[in-house]
Amino acid sequence: METLFKKLKITPKNKGLYETAFSHSSYANEHKKKKDYERLEFLGDAVVDLVVSDYLYSHNLHDEGELTKTRASYVCENALYVYATDLGLQEYIRVGHGEESHGGQYKKAIVADIFEAMTGAIYLDLGYATVRRVLLSIIVPYIEDQNICFFLDYKSALQEAVQTMSQSLKYQVVHESGPSHHKTFQVEVRVDGILYGTGIGSSKKEAEQNAAKEALSKNPSVFIEEKEKE
Repeated sequence: METLFKKLKITPKNKGLYETAFSHSSYANEHKKKKDYERLEFLGDAVVDLVVSDYLYSHNLHDEGELTKTRASYVCENALYVYATDLGLQEYIRVGHGEESHGGQYKKAIVADIFEAMTGAIYLDLGYATVRRVLLSIIVPYIEDQNICFFLDYKSALQEAVQTMSQSLKYQVVHESGPSHHKTFQVEVRVDGILYGTGIGSSKKEAEQNAAKEALSKNPSVFIEEKEKE
């Protein structure tokens, strides 16, 4: 892990925090460890949100709505996964044998979670100023490259489309699978009771976005045609 520390330009005080940050629950259970990365991920999630929010507020003249959309692009799972893989974090992830056989250390959800857990570890170990410097050095280049977009708010786009036509919109979880720490959700989106899209994701929000994306892939005139048939 020393190579990673050099890449991040940090000198850890408590290396045990980083060992925990890279330990998946399957590894912790298998090796009878008391801790896995989940608590650090919870903390790191808030730190990433704060650092990105502060940066955008200081460098952006957009209103609150636009700031929220911009922030979502750089703190979503896709973005965290790219940050993590660019740093090579998957090389340090420790998973149990069962999870490893399914490529656990390369799964997008786990790799993205590890980035947040590492962030939480740096914050606890070295403080806010250091974790802010590290995060900005990683994330700002992506923000400045305006050709990169990690996230599109398909739900908002679909909401605007159906509101224009005075139609109702409803998302429903129709299936859940997997262990509690790594669930998969399947969501359906219906417009005026008619199924328009199905999405799968590692969170309900991600599944809803994917369902909305599928619905939007249909020509908007389809919504009008269905409405006229009633």
